[in-house]
Amino acid sequence: MSARPTSIRIFLADGSPEGIRIVDKSNWVGRAVVSSRAQAGQALRREELSRPGVYLLLGPGDGGAERLYVGEADILRERLKQHATRKDFWTRFVAFTSSDESLNKAVVRYLEARLIGLAKAANQWELDNGAEPSQPPLSEADRADAEWFLAEMLVIYRVLGIDAFEAAAADTAASEASDELTLSARGAEARGREVRDGFIVLAGSRARASETASIHAYMRDLRAQLCERGVLVPDGAHLLFAQDYRFPSSSTAAGVLVGGAANGRMAWKNRDGRTLKAIQDARTDTA
Repeated sequence: MSARPTSIRIFLADGSPEGIRIVDKSNWVGRAVVSSRAQAGQALRREELSRPGVYLLLGPGDGGAERLYVGEADILRERLKQHATRKDFWTRFVAFTSSDESLNKAVVRYLEARLIGLAKAANQWELDNGAEPSQPPLSEADRADAEWFLAEMLVIYRVLGIDAFEAAAADTAASEASDELTLSARGAEARGREVRDGFIVLAGSRARASETASIHAYMRDLRAQLCERGVLVPDGAHLLFAQDYRFPSSSTAAGVLVGGAANGRMAWKNRDGRTLKAIQDARTDTA
């Protein structure tokens, strides 16, 4: 089914774009509270967080990757207070609740399990959760309602820049075959596509296993972290991409592939030999 136009309202609770944000979607009972860790004390006083709900803790992971923790609570405020003293990595949270009684304990546990399962399957962010919880039993009607709530949450997550729950393959499938680009440099051979929120390296691409002496520490750490998560697997003198993987930019993707600094706009080319830079510039010229 194609996406339909919709309206999302983001209310700046303290008037600052970096402050506490309240997110609502038209014709939906859900509501999100978004806050930095620095403003958590103020955010936790909001009435919405006295209800049941699901939440994400978000922050930097190893090697420049993003890390998240998924949780649920009968009273969001109390659980988030606990995390303020027990978990160090997070810098912001996103908590979802509802304006009615539709989110009970069973439903929020179901949503938590579904989000963890989606994050593990996508393998785009580092997941701080341990074992994946089992889904609680729900009636057919309750499960349908929970899945609808989940679908609306996933839309808002993407609006907030959180792409942890969508596999890179989903973005790849939305691209035209003519958009495929290749990189061949320093022993790396790769295929990829530019997407709306970054650049996807396709499964089967081969990165150079060795690294340049001048590689930045964050790039070295990112490569190591992708190996640890099984995104990159040893393949002789190369590291093989075992899945499609989304990077924030074409240059980050190119740097991981060649094991050092790289200008992705020049390194990636289409079948006619045009660089990504030339393709992007042409789009701007015809706008």
